Amino acid sequence: SVIVPVHNSECWLDECLKSVQEQDFKETMELSVFNDASKDGSAEIIEKWKIKLEDAGIPVIIGSNDSSEPRGVGYAKNQAVIQSSGTYLCFLDSDDVMMPQRIRLQHEAAIQRPNSIIGCQVRREPPESTERYTRWINNLTEEQLLTQVFTSHGPTVIMPTWFCSREWFFHVGKFDEGGKGVPEDLLFFYKHLQKGGEVFRVNHCLLLYRYHPQAATHSILEETIWNHRVRFLEDRVLSSWTSFTIWNAGKQGKKLYRSLSPANQKKVTAFCDVDEKKIAKGFYTYEESEERPKPKIPVCHFRDATPPFIICVKLDLTGGAFETNLSMLNLKEGMDYYHFN
Repeated sequence: SVIVPVHNSECWLDECLKSVQEQDFKETMELSVFNDASKDGSAEIIEKWKIKLEDAGIPVIIGSNDSSEPRGVGYAKNQAVIQSSGTYLCFLDSDDVMMPQRIRLQHEAAIQRPNSIIGCQVRREPPESTERYTRWINNLTEEQLLTQVFTSHGPTVIMPTWFCSREWFFHVGKFDEGGKGVPEDLLFFYKHLQKGGEVFRVNHCLLLYRYHPQAATHSILEETIWNHRVRFLEDRVLSSWTSFTIWNAGKQGKKLYRSLSPANQKKVTAFCDVDEKKIAKGFYTYEESEERPKPKIPVCHFRDATPPFIICVKLDLTGGAFETNLSMLNLKEGMDYYHFN
């Protein structure tokens, strides 16, 4: 079942639905569309494609929320899944376009990996938008798909490329339906990992991934995502560590420290950095603390710091300087350090 949530998508829908018709998958497939209170011409375009697709042997199920207010992406995706019947689910955003081999290649991978979310590489449209993010999506190693789940980039395989079994989807338990401002794909991804789910990426570019101002992503507050990420990091990593160093004595590192639970704040032995000014200061005083005396955390050079590290330095931004420093220490990602940036 190809799962397509729709809300005011008339300018992209033709291309999106045409890419369903052009799949080279030889087994049975269906399209399940849920129209979430669109006010534009989306409904007419869907009806037109229903005729075309059914003529081509692809059944189409259409559901809709006919009220005046949309219920949100999580709700629309859940409804599209509930009304569908395929053993596997292929998620497709209404503003994206699949390559003809997408379903075939992801289906092959999913059969081998029943508890996985399967992703793929993507091509960004327009090409110069979110370059660092696109490089990250396409170049993570198999191990990093599991170790880099704490970064601000979100799920290591991005939602519009998800492919998984229906059984596993319901085992994880559907998308959060809180509506606007809820990062429903991130929350689902975290639950998936908490239940022992695996992550796999087909190393072919199988999706044209559009970037535009109307995308639902833009309605989510950074602070909301930050808080979910901190809790997830505490739960998955910090709960089993007795002490650690925060790599970055600047704004992001301090923000992470202040966001931690009191128990985890006590585990921070130092901040480390390369900035001579910050290191010369010697320590960071947690001014907002209720404790007396206020906690003072040492600041040292990264070469003098003790792993494990939580790294709050942005990747792929310093012309390789940070990455070189990190590799100099011969540490193992997922054991000696995690990226949280």
